[in-house]
Amino acid sequence: MRDKGGQNPETLSTLWPSSINPLHLDLQLLVYETLSSIISPFLFFRETRSDRLNNIAYDQMSSVSTSNGARSAFSYCVQQVRNYDYHHYLCLLELPQNMRKSAFAIRAFNVETSRAMDVASDQRIGLMRLLWWQESIDKIFSNKLIEHPVAQALSTVISEHKVSKIWLKRSVEARIKDAQREVTDIQETVEDLERYAEDTVSTILYSTLQSGGISSTVADHAASHIGKASGLLLLLKSLPYHANRKSCLPYIPLKVAEKHGLLVSEGGKYGIRVDSREGLCNAVFEIASVANAHLKKARELKVPAEARAVLLPAVAAQVTLDTLSRVQFDVFDSRLTRGILGIPPLWFQLKLKWCSWRGKY
Repeated sequence: MRDKGGQNPETLSTLWPSSINPLHLDLQLLVYETLSSIISPFLFFRETRSDRLNNIAYDQMSSVSTSNGARSAFSYCVQQVRNYDYHHYLCLLELPQNMRKSAFAIRAFNVETSRAMDVASDQRIGLMRLLWWQESIDKIFSNKLIEHPVAQALSTVISEHKVSKIWLKRSVEARIKDAQREVTDIQETVEDLERYAEDTVSTILYSTLQSGGISSTVADHAASHIGKASGLLLLLKSLPYHANRKSCLPYIPLKVAEKHGLLVSEGGKYGIRVDSREGLCNAVFEIASVANAHLKKARELKVPAEARAVLLPAVAAQVTLDTLSRVQFDVFDSRLTRGILGIPPLWFQLKLKWCSWRGKY
C-alpha cells in the first residue's frame, strides 16, 4: 500500500526501533556475552563477542575461492540486515555457519525491495527501483553481471546453491502490485492479506531453506504458516502510520471492518474509520488471531532438525503477538515501539537463544 508521500509503511517495523540506539548495540551484545558465559554450564553453549559481531558470515567469505569483491558484497548484506532488519539479523546469527552467507544475501535482498519506496523521494522512482529488481533477478539467473552489492551476493549464492527463481520474482512482483494500489483500494478479506504475506515473507523463508540445501515439504509448509503470521503482524504494526498520515487504515479488510463497525462509504468508495478505538482493537484482535493460528499450525508440524533454525522468525512473531496482547491489541500504544518488538533487546536475544538451543521455533 502506498501513500502519495512515497513512504512504505509496511517496512517501518523493520527499521531501528525508536528506543534503540545503534551505538548501544555493542554494549548489549557485551552484556549478552556475559550472561551467556554465566549460564553456559546449563545451556551448553559459549560464544565470544567477536563471534557475535565479526564471524557472522565472514569466515565463509574468506576462502580462496571467494574474491575480494564477493567478500565486500556479503559484508554489505550483513550490515544492511543489521541496520534495517535487526530482529532478523539476530535470527540469522543462530543459523549454522555454512548457511549464514546465503541467508544474509537473501534477507538483504528483502531489505532492498521492502525499502525501495522508502528511499525514493517520488513514488515513481520507488516503483522504478522495484521494477529494476524484477529485471535484475532475470539477469542474475542468466549469469549477467550487475553492479550492486546485494545483486552480486545473490549471484554468488545462486551459483553455489539451488535457489528457485520463482520465489524471488514472486516477492518483488507482490511488492510492485502493492505499490501500484491506490490508497482507497482496500483489501476485501483477511485471505487477501495472507496471500500478500506469503508472497513477501514466506518466499524469503522458502529461498533460505533452498540455499541451505534443505528439501522438505514439511519445512516448506511450516515456512508458509510462519511467513503468513509474520506478514500479517507487520501489516498491523503499520496501521498507525496510515492513520497519522492519511487518516486511513487500508490493511483492515473490508469484511473485517464491516463486522466491527469501521466501514464507511463516501462517493461510492469505501474507507475505514479511525475514530473508533474499540472497533479497531477488535479488528486487530481478529487479524492477530489468524496470525496466531498460523504459528500454532507451524509448531504442530514435525520439521526436520536442520530446518528449525531457519524458522526462528516465528519467535519474533510470537513476541509481537505477546506485546499486542499486553496492550489489548491497541496498535497505537507506544509500548509496541519500545526495544525490539516491544520488549527489551537483551530479553529478546535471550528468548531467541533459548529457542535456538532447544531446537524450537
